[in-house]
Amino acid sequence: MTKILMVCLGNICRSPLAEGILKSKLSSEFKVDSAGTANYHTGSQPDKRSIAVARKHGLDISNLRGRQFTIHDFDTFNFIYVMDESNYQNVINLARNQEDIDKVEMILNLVYPDKNYDVPDPYYGGNQGFENVYNMLDEACSKIADNLS
Repeated sequence: MTKILMVCLGNICRSPLAEGILKSKLSSEFKVDSAGTANYHTGSQPDKRSIAVARKHGLDISNLRGRQFTIHDFDTFNFIYVMDESNYQNVINLARNQEDIDKVEMILNLVYPDKNYDVPDPYYGGNQGFENVYNMLDEACSKIADNLS
């Protein structure tokens, strides 16, 4: 079974959206999860604005709960997609070897190869920020799904 992990800072905005979007594009042959590099929201439901934008697009992510990325995620997951440069550095800092590092990629590099664009954190913005992030992640998740098919 191929396993994919989405990672952002707190695991309440971007990565749960990415998890929900990618799950909707893949069959049950794949496992998709999400985590945060910080432990601010461990056990918490996604941000209500992430839940709302997902619901607007026909997805229910309200059952997801935040958790922190751990070194063991390198052993569990085949692919680890991070939302921004800070997340990338935080995950890479936990890598034990090149094999771990090779699993980690900036998610928007799937849409804009080698550009290392960040998915902006919409937490302190308005609802439009969440819609913009949804659209970015939807495009990137379509690429992931295409690559895995």
